[in-house]
Amino acid sequence: MADGSLSGLRVGVTADRRADDQIELLHRKGATTVHGPTMRIVPLADDSDLAATTRTLLDAPPDVVVATTGQGFRGWLEVADEWGLGERLRSVLAAAELLARGPKARGAIRGAGFREAWSADETESSPEVLEHLLAVGVSGRRIAVQLHGDPMTSFLGALREAGAEVVEVHVYRWEPPPDLPAVDSLIAAIVSREVDAVTFTSAPAVEGLVHRAEAVGRREELLGALRGGVLACAVGPVTAAPLDRLDVPSIAPERFRLGAMVKRLEEHVAASS
Repeated sequence: MADGSLSGLRVGVTADRRADDQIELLHRKGATTVHGPTMRIVPLADDSDLAATTRTLLDAPPDVVVATTGQGFRGWLEVADEWGLGERLRSVLAAAELLARGPKARGAIRGAGFREAWSADETESSPEVLEHLLAVGVSGRRIAVQLHGDPMTSFLGALREAGAEVVEVHVYRWEPPPDLPAVDSLIAAIVSREVDAVTFTSAPAVEGLVHRAEAVGRREELLGALRGGVLACAVGPVTAAPLDRLDVPSIAPERFRLGAMVKRLEEHVAASS
């Protein structure tokens, strides 16, 4: 049953993963939605790059493994089982120092039968993980980082500058949007201010929307709408980073959760009414 807190609000949804959950939640709050997934997540079993990276880590095990998302860490283990590499990967992980970027990643580590050496519970953020790693020292250490969509360029660069050998484990890899007409319809709705807000649950979702707008000659119109008239709502600061680079103002919750993002949107609407 709709609770009416977002009654009358028109929301553009860019997500691919968990889009149905987000749309259902928004509808329960009374909002209407326009869905245009701006990228597609490559199914893990088809990801040859991830398979190659996994084999690299089996041949040259890491000293440290950083788990950034619970779903990503679990998915990596599950697909390793499908490839017949699961037992060897678990042995490698058991021998490594496991770090978690917050409680969800920590839960996935423990759920797989391991124990984390440290968890970034205070802020659940990559900067907190980086601060910890630099404090304990990384020079000469081989560090595998399970990425979660954002390239984490500054994080990885800081580790390399400090002397670490970094292996990037791209558990989520993105491809162009599967339904270009749906994205074009979303862009048109944003440009014409037929939506009041647009939600983003990953940094690639922002980039995919802007790239498609540029391809159809509407980039500046899109950015103009997002800078004035259409609210950008991100799931957290990592997702908001490309919006910041584009000088697009946005709102985001303190905790990186879908429910928290919708709650932040409710708060904004209430404060603006």
